[in-house]
Amino acid sequence: MKPAASVDPQEIDYPESDGLPMAENDWQFDAIVQWKLILDHHFADRDVYVAGDMFWYPVEGNPKIVIAPDVFVMFGRPRHKRRSYNQWKEDGVAPQVVFEMISPSNSRAHMVQKLAFYDTYGVEEFYIYEPIEDDWSGYVRAQGSLKRIPTMNGWTSPRLGVRFQLEDKGWQAYLPDGRPFEAMNAIILDREQKVAQVQAIQAEKEVALAERDTFAAKADQIASERDRAVAKAEQATAKADQLAAKLRALGIDPEN
Repeated sequence: MKPAASVDPQEIDYPESDGLPMAENDWQFDAIVQWKLILDHHFADRDVYVAGDMFWYPVEGNPKIVIAPDVFVMFGRPRHKRRSYNQWKEDGVAPQVVFEMISPSNSRAHMVQKLAFYDTYGVEEFYIYEPIEDDWSGYVRAQGSLKRIPTMNGWTSPRLGVRFQLEDKGWQAYLPDGRPFEAMNAIILDREQKVAQVQAIQAEKEVALAERDTFAAKADQIASERDRAVAKAEQATAKADQLAAKLRALGIDPEN
């Protein structure tokens, strides 16, 4: 029997998409986007990478071991864009916190499978949110495995410092400084609007600079053509003067 041919790790393909939509309904989509944006904004000045709906490959050389959490957080990882989260390229750092915003199609068995995956590959906190029912549940690592949090009401995430609170109007989440997520939405929206305004102004500035450069080039061209015309006129004048001098030398008045 021939020995199995070794595969170059560099040649292994790690897909970046499964072709499935990020969310099945508006509630699920809004929840994913809200938590991704707010956590990313909150940790903007720290080495904390927040990803959304991205493939996480925990094991090098085995692209079949993969999952795409709705939102996941990695402390100690640089904040640059990635196509997928390949753990062996990230100093072996596994996502510490994971969120799943479940839809009607997510069966209990599906969530059990995800819980087992996150438990196996080192997730410290795993939170499940049902946006249509507005219901939270969660798990935290204790004694080497993920254990269900007895009650989410009043629970504070050890890693994120986010507090979950059940109030009259439903579940609320609060950042460590006490600001509710609802207020953060307005702050982020304002920031995005300002960024859009700055980008629009910069675009107008670039157009104005381009027009300036175009007109400056035309002005230089006109000046250059004027200088050439002046030079030719001077040459013609000099030649006329030379011919007039020759006529005078012959006793002829060049003016007649």
